[in-house]
Amino acid sequence: MLPSLTLIIRILMAQEEAIKLFEGKQIRYIWDDEQEKYYFSIVDVIQVLTESNIPKRYWSDLKRKLAAEGNETYENIVRLKMKAPDGKMRETDVADTEQLLRIVQSVPSKKAEPFKLWLAHLGQERLNQLQDPELSIEQAIKDYRRLGYSEEWINQRIKTIEIRKALTDEWKRGGMDESRDYASLTDIISEAWSGMTTREYKEFKGLRKESLRDNMTNVELMLNGLAEAAATELSKRENPKGFAENANIAHRGGNVAHVAREQLEQELGDTVISNKRAMNFTQSPEELPFEKDE
Repeated sequence: MLPSLTLIIRILMAQEEAIKLFEGKQIRYIWDDEQEKYYFSIVDVIQVLTESNIPKRYWSDLKRKLAAEGNETYENIVRLKMKAPDGKMRETDVADTEQLLRIVQSVPSKKAEPFKLWLAHLGQERLNQLQDPELSIEQAIKDYRRLGYSEEWINQRIKTIEIRKALTDEWKRGGMDESRDYASLTDIISEAWSGMTTREYKEFKGLRKESLRDNMTNVELMLNGLAEAAATELSKRENPKGFAENANIAHRGGNVAHVAREQLEQELGDTVISNKRAMNFTQSPEELPFEKDE
């Protein structure tokens, strides 16, 4: 793995606001609970990539260049307080992951080249996947294997992707808006079968930016898949229109899985809702590829 990419991956896996060391340099970052985003100190990243003695001036010049080019990235930059080298909290320009990658593309540095090559590679992969959707599934399987998931879990996860797609197709047919309604309907399903919204579920597992489904056990995946499959079949039969009718279907679909969950828990004598996450239900941490320097 390329050093600069390793930097972003490791920072994104962190749990608390802190100062991250990379090649002897400091990269400050902070997690925003409301927006569920990491923000990175731009001048710190600039210093790592350029080795400039005056990273603030470098960033100031780059900002003017971006503004002259009409780059919207600069317009959306925000300032947050972070701990300065003198120990005091001072405001500094920060960028989320997407903004940071765009800024790095504008930095003429050898250390920035791995980022640019990586982004070009991702772009080509995405174009290929749009032409042949099966490639997306094949890539997902490869990625899950690389991260140490079992074949049984991977098969279950891929099936739940198909189930989710069928459900969102139904929501779209029912007039639901992806940006406004999908998250709310998903919360209704989740709360109906698990007793938690997706955010509460993620907090229960100690997750932040990570995918909740990618951190579900086999049983959790199956129950969530059952809830969504039930909602899909009910929707096909009843043709709901508007949010209220779709919300009713979502709740009933989730309740189907809730009943199944209760019956299973009675047989097991224990809850099937787990606070385990990917690192502790696939392989031991020392065996996971993403826990090693590559």
